[in-house]
Amino acid sequence: ADLGLSPEFNHKFWRDFRKAVKSANPKAIILAEHYGDPKEWLKGDQWDTVMNYDAFMEPITWFLTGMEKHSEAADEGMYNNAASFEGAMRYYSARFSYESLSVAMNELSNHDHSRFLTRTNRQIGRLHTVGGVKADEGVSREVMKLAITMQMTWRGAPTIYYGDEVGVTGWTDPDNRRPFPWGNEDKDIFAYYKAMIAIHKKYKSIATGSLDYLHLDYGLICCGRWNNEEKLAVIVNNNDSMYSLDVPVWRMEMLNGERMYRIIESAAEGYDSEAVEYAVSDGVVHIDVKPKTSVVLVNTIK
Repeated sequence: ADLGLSPEFNHKFWRDFRKAVKSANPKAIILAEHYGDPKEWLKGDQWDTVMNYDAFMEPITWFLTGMEKHSEAADEGMYNNAASFEGAMRYYSARFSYESLSVAMNELSNHDHSRFLTRTNRQIGRLHTVGGVKADEGVSREVMKLAITMQMTWRGAPTIYYGDEVGVTGWTDPDNRRPFPWGNEDKDIFAYYKAMIAIHKKYKSIATGSLDYLHLDYGLICCGRWNNEEKLAVIVNNNDSMYSLDVPVWRMEMLNGERMYRIIESAAEGYDSEAVEYAVSDGVVHIDVKPKTSVVLVNTIK
């Protein structure tokens, strides 16, 4: 959109660009880097989708860390604020078409912003103000895993910026472009990414199913992802204490007596993939969620 001459010229350019690209390859995707409301560009005659800052990276960053995505500002009022998270997600998601949102580029980090793992230290900084070592200090694997859970179960196309999968840290550009740590990878984060990617691939409702907010509270997000066959409940507890939760699975059309199974639970070190069974009673599933932990429940194990 930033060609700079005028909005009219910019829109005409991208319409012509689309015609040229689609005539060469009708299956090619046109993906733009864009900040703010993308609606005028996603009407089917210009872009297909965008890098999803407003309906993914920013709301998740504010909720889990209370940090701005460059680590240049902090807002305690946004930290663990589930109402703000829901409001931002609902508003900005509505600016996409269903098709555009389904393939939006959902990143935790990228070439312009601080690494998400660094944001978990909840410190303001840049390379030239505090030095690179500070970007490594006080980071939280637990919170990084909460973000990975959300990335791999949210509507859109999860996109991993190189190094996020092995725990690379760094302030905003240029510190976010550190070399890949060959031989010094964080194997714990890598293993959790692999486990969540496997879940993303197995459950088609994550890619194309419905999404709704089943329960929200301070530091707690519980969302449903479902289609006619699959029912998933994704629970993220960013609090420092246990959260006792009744998940209203009736909203996903689950019936009393049916079962849900916990297929993964994140932890500070490692994760638990042993299946734990829960019965649906009075339309809910009762579960105690540990501090700084995420859980995925499913109605059928694949």
